[in-house]
Amino acid sequence: MSKVGLFFGSFNPIHVGHLIIANYMTNFTDLDEVWFVVSPHNPFKEKKSLGNMYDRLEMVNLAIDGEDRLRASDVEFNLPQPSYTIDTLTHLRERYPLKEFALIMGADNLEGLPKWKNADIILRDYPIVVYPRPGYDGGILKDHPAVQLTDTPLLELSSTFLRKSIRDKKNIRFYTPDNVIEFIEKKGLYSL
Repeated sequence: MSKVGLFFGSFNPIHVGHLIIANYMTNFTDLDEVWFVVSPHNPFKEKKSLGNMYDRLEMVNLAIDGEDRLRASDVEFNLPQPSYTIDTLTHLRERYPLKEFALIMGADNLEGLPKWKNADIILRDYPIVVYPRPGYDGGILKDHPAVQLTDTPLLELSSTFLRKSIRDKKNIRFYTPDNVIEFIEKKGLYSL
């Protein structure tokens, strides 16, 4: 049974920080694959600030092109919105009974996990692989048996910074793969 790490996010747009995390997870943990689960709408984020979900999915596909252990997933596109992690996990477990799923999240999200819908069931049924975030240690859950803290190298880079840089007509080369930059330019994304 292969073990799949689910990396949820807006990926608005995807950048090298996301890719470094995914690469680390497939090489330095027991995860066989990482699926980038592109969220159509995070319940904690304003919907209007999100780029088109199909554009964001396509940018993930472009960024991971040729990496057979990384995959873009649109599973949440067809689930009721806003999407809750527990519902997505339940759906994936039913759809892929031969895969074992784990959650990939930052230490900041781990600290907020107790507020999530059915957090107790998530902690009971799914391993959680955590990457560090400056200023967060994982809070009360850092020693939970379901939680594995990692030494993933971190880049202080955010999609917000990228969107602002594009609006300000700055060069974003090396922050995200070249084919993603070409896609952003061709579609005129984030320029307003």
